[in-house]
Parts: sequence; structure tokens; C-alpha cells
Amino acid sequence: MLIMTTSQATHDTLDQTTAERLAEEFNRCFTEYEARDDLFAPDTFFDLLPPMWRFQFEGPGEAFTSQLRSIATGPAEVEIVRTIATATGFVTEHVETQHDPEGDLVARRLHVCDVTDGVITAVTTYCNGGWDAELRARHAADAPMVRP
Repeated sequence: MLIMTTSQATHDTLDQTTAERLAEEFNRCFTEYEARDDLFAPDTFFDLLPPMWRFQFEGPGEAFTSQLRSIATGPAEVEIVRTIATATGFVTEHVETQHDPEGDLVARRLHVCDVTDGVITAVTTYCNGGWDAELRARHAADAPMVRP
């Protein structure tokens, strides 16, 4: 049974164009390791779930990009798979490839972002981890994808 809270009931779905613009700026944080000053609220709540772990913090975009810089292993590319506008913001999915000197690492992530007055106020991220070449090859052999 779905229970809708009062705050959920009063939101209009973010328009798709705004969702895609915000998602593009959000995803740029993973390649540039910086955020536009007006992308995040000063007290944005971040709930991050890498494999086998979970941590949270609050702060501006610099807090988020500082975290990304701390775990980066090399230059990164991001392919946005899709972005969907929601009643409270947007959901965006991406595939990130970090070009590590010892070999590329590939991670697939899903980000649920709340937006208020045009800025991101909360981010929940689910990540499958950085897959190295060996793991990607084993996965391709053992669990071929029906749809890439």
C-alpha cells in the first residue's frame, strides 16, 4: 500500500527540461569535481550508498565535490543513461568510467535528487562500485546482458 505524505501531495512534477538541465550539471560534478554555485542548497543532505557501506553528510556542493575528489583514481567520463522528472525533483542514472593508471574502473549509479526552488536539496546515491577489467570480463562471460 502506498502512503502519500502531505508534502508529497502538494508538489508538482518538475518539468523534464529543468530535470535534464539540473541532472547534467549534477553529473558534471563527477568529471569536473566542482559544482556550479547555485546547483546545491548550502545545507544539502547527501546519503551515499557505495557497495557494502553507507554514509551521510550535509553541506554545500563543495562538500560533495570534495568527497568525489577524495575517491577519484583518475580523469573520469560520465554517460547519462536517463533522467526522469519526479514530484520532488529527479532521478538520474549514469555510467562513470575513471581512467585509472592501472586500468579503467566503471561504475553504474542511480541518484535520487530532491529539488526546491530550482536547487538540489537532497541526494541519495546507489552505486555498484568500480568494476575493473577483470570483473567486467568475468561478468560478460558469466552473466551476459539481454539489454546493454
